[in-house]
Amino acid sequence: MNPTVAVAAVTFDRPDDLEVLLGSLTAQSAPITSICLVDSGTRPASDIAARHPRVDYIRSEANLGGGGGFALAALKAVASGAEWVWMMDDDAVPLGEDCLATLVREAKARGLDAVVPLVVSPQDSSRLSFFFRLDGKVTHERSEVERLGFIPDDGHFFNGALIRSDVFFRVGFPDIRLFIRGDEVDFTIRLRKAGIRFGTVTTAAISHPAAEDETQHVFGARWHVIVPGTAFKRFYYYRNRGYLIRRYKRVKSFVADVGGYTVYFLRRGDLKGYLGWLRAFSLGLREKGFAPLDQQKF
Repeated sequence: MNPTVAVAAVTFDRPDDLEVLLGSLTAQSAPITSICLVDSGTRPASDIAARHPRVDYIRSEANLGGGGGFALAALKAVASGAEWVWMMDDDAVPLGEDCLATLVREAKARGLDAVVPLVVSPQDSSRLSFFFRLDGKVTHERSEVERLGFIPDDGHFFNGALIRSDVFFRVGFPDIRLFIRGDEVDFTIRLRKAGIRFGTVTTAAISHPAAEDETQHVFGARWHVIVPGTAFKRFYYYRNRGYLIRRYKRVKSFVADVGGYTVYFLRRGDLKGYLGWLRAFSLGLREKGFAPLDQQKF
């Protein structure tokens, strides 16, 4: 018998993308028992959800961000009794009707409790939306990663990750405090610490807007920093980096961030950017700055 799978999806004011996503989920060759959709947008997407079968629509009047949205959607998916939860952002699209079937098959064959597909750029499927580090260097080349076949203990959550339901009882749900940027890193660290068997299967892929332009190299290909494109995203990324460095005592990451961002901003003569990074990063290190969205100042 096929295992039961519930999708945990989040959406925020992307009606066109949501239509495409729900259509692609309906077209999957492997059965999906329910689609638990959390909508935190300013304009409810209930009419779109109603046009698609098996959608369990959950309206959130508060903007929960990715962390809170995924936490609520995953909790609802687990409560449905499904054996597996397939995490999906509203601007992601599974590539091919057999994407889910491939993930299920590989998880069973490899004895995995979580399996992740490759995440590729919608504009150029030969490029990865998020880099992998191979031999100490970052790469966005899909072909370089594909030939590995399987990458153990690594993957880009939550875009397309298939997670066994009982994993959430062992490591918890995504951290609502992180809002966006960093919630997936925190979850991955918890998986590793708990000894959960997971990895990336390069024979399955989904598309998702690329973040390649956020990667800024400081000292060649081995040392880089991430600089998101908006002040909103930069604040959450820097703050959450600081918080995760403190929480998990990531000394190497602390040295890399302090050195990398200092060189990056000062080399560009961007004192304002440097001070913005320092403020947000120090908030995270001190475990400060966490509050409902309307109470945060960034």
